Amino acid sequence: MNSEQADPGELAALRAAFGVDDGGESALGWEGVRAFEAAHGIVLPEPYRTFVAEETDGSSSGPPDHGLLPAAELPADWGSDGQDRDLGKPFPLTGAWLWEEDPAPSGDSDEMIHQVLNHGSVVLGTDGCAMNWHLVVTGPHRGHVWQVTDVGAAPFGAPFGFSTGEPGFAGWVLHWAADKPWFDAA
Repeated sequence: MNSEQADPGELAALRAAFGVDDGGESALGWEGVRAFEAAHGIVLPEPYRTFVAEETDGSSSGPPDHGLLPAAELPADWGSDGQDRDLGKPFPLTGAWLWEEDPAPSGDSDEMIHQVLNHGSVVLGTDGCAMNWHLVVTGPHRGHVWQVTDVGAAPFGAPFGFSTGEPGFAGWVLHWAADKPWFDAA
């Protein structure tokens, strides 16, 4: 996974997975990407950055179940206006955390949950029922995709033990395109 430079093979595989064939008309464009990044004080990780700039900024086909959201949008079931989101602050987790099952949650667990939901990630889309997929844009897990739900958060990808898929945006999309369940590790 290289979050700093787009791989042409990954971009071609992403284009094929989404069936993008509109010549970039649905893309954000490089000017739009740079404006989004400047507004949020971030640089989007590759290959997502090039994909939304040149191919498409959102798609009604998955992943996830309800399609890929445009970079600046939130799922309809988000619940708030998103004003608390700060993409420039680091995503706070480096390992899975099921806060609903945490036997000794600290007094700051509500604040940490707020940070997981609102810091350092763009929301790629939803599987419904507050099961959202985030692409981490700042912090130690930059470039990784996480599933964040109302009960916890877990990283996607074989190195984390929940899936056989490759980590990162391309690995996440290609796992979906191969029609594999998200969490298919034994």
